[in-house]
Amino acid sequence: MNEPKPPSSSQNDSTHEDGAEDTPQPLMSHLVELRNRLLHAVVAVMIVFFSLYYFANDLYLFVSEPLRQFLPEGSSMIATGVASPFLTPFKLTFFTALFISMPYILFQLWRFIAPALYQGERRLALPLLFSSIFLFYLGIAFAYFIVFPLVFGFLTSAGPSDVTVMTDISLYLDFVIKLFFAFGIAFEIPIAIIIMVTIGVTSTASLSEKRPYLIVACFVVGMLLTPPDVISQTLLALPMWALFEIGLLFSRLIEKRDEPTSA
Repeated sequence: MNEPKPPSSSQNDSTHEDGAEDTPQPLMSHLVELRNRLLHAVVAVMIVFFSLYYFANDLYLFVSEPLRQFLPEGSSMIATGVASPFLTPFKLTFFTALFISMPYILFQLWRFIAPALYQGERRLALPLLFSSIFLFYLGIAFAYFIVFPLVFGFLTSAGPSDVTVMTDISLYLDFVIKLFFAFGIAFEIPIAIIIMVTIGVTSTASLSEKRPYLIVACFVVGMLLTPPDVISQTLLALPMWALFEIGLLFSRLIEKRDEPTSA
């Protein structure tokens, strides 16, 4: 009676290799990988922070320049809190380190999620990652160089003539950080649209039909994220509208590119 022959070593190797590819990694290994990526990101932020802390006061002078240039002669910014002269530049330095480290933080996030993506998804995700970083910084630059001069020029001239403008340094920093985040995130609209269209959450035809409602939503978001003045609200809503149209345009190009593949 012939006994069945045992599988060859090459068969065993191929079976083992296929099994190793199909077997998901345990949860603990994912948690360890996530911890390592977070540690890398935190260390990067701390390195940039300690490198910049010596220039903390200079950083604050740079950030406050859009307001200080409109202050009346003889007026200046003030610190009403006992610890504000120390804590405010400290806080600004931390957020500056966070902004500067953002590309490395997103790179660590990419390294964590990349193994779970297919090759085609990686080809799309990598350009989106670089584009999101660029658009975030572009939103911050737009706020600092375009929005701040217009907003502060209007706000400092709109008050009564006998009222001296003397802004608290801590309140000013909270104000500009809020606007930096608002414009930085708002400039990510094209990326969000491309992702939603690519994964099938919506389509360019559906977004085109809802354009009037989305334009109104841009102005509502501008009203919620900016101070209660028409200038800053409009200066956020109009770029959001333009970025929506840009995201829609690129999404159409992606849909046309994928049509022969899906057919």
